[in-house]
Amino acid sequence: MDYFLSLPFGLAVAALFVIVMLRANATYWAGRGAVAGGQRTRMRRYLDSPGMARAEELVARWGAIAVSLCFLTVGLQTAINFSAGATRMPYPSRYLPAVVVGSVLWALLYATVGLAFFTAAIDMIGGEPGVMLAPLGLVVVITVTLLFRRRMTQRANDSERKH
Repeated sequence: MDYFLSLPFGLAVAALFVIVMLRANATYWAGRGAVAGGQRTRMRRYLDSPGMARAEELVARWGAIAVSLCFLTVGLQTAINFSAGATRMPYPSRYLPAVVVGSVLWALLYATVGLAFFTAAIDMIGGEPGVMLAPLGLVVVITVTLLFRRRMTQRANDSERKH
């Protein structure tokens, strides 16, 4: 972090832009790959369903706005970029322009107030960034557990309705 703060502003923005473009595009392509792999499994019925087709149309039409704006949030970037890939948002016409706009916004935000805020937060907790990861990890574990339990309950209910 200190490295980016020590760079001239333009160079810091350019470096952050490249980093976020690589990360966001890798996440998009991971989503595309997950869907491609899913086509070879029982998941194919879901991926080829009318509901998924409607979702793909909506993302293709309106998802670019969500992609651009997700870079101004904390915690949604990965989910939205992965979803854009998973729903097969057209890459050159929709995703690429949206991710460039979002990446520019993110780079400007982090080159100005973002890095200074993060550095101040780390200093406030005694210089240990790992301390910030513990509560985040706990939130992730709780969320995954709740989603898993919800899915299991839905499956049990669906199973009971079928019989």
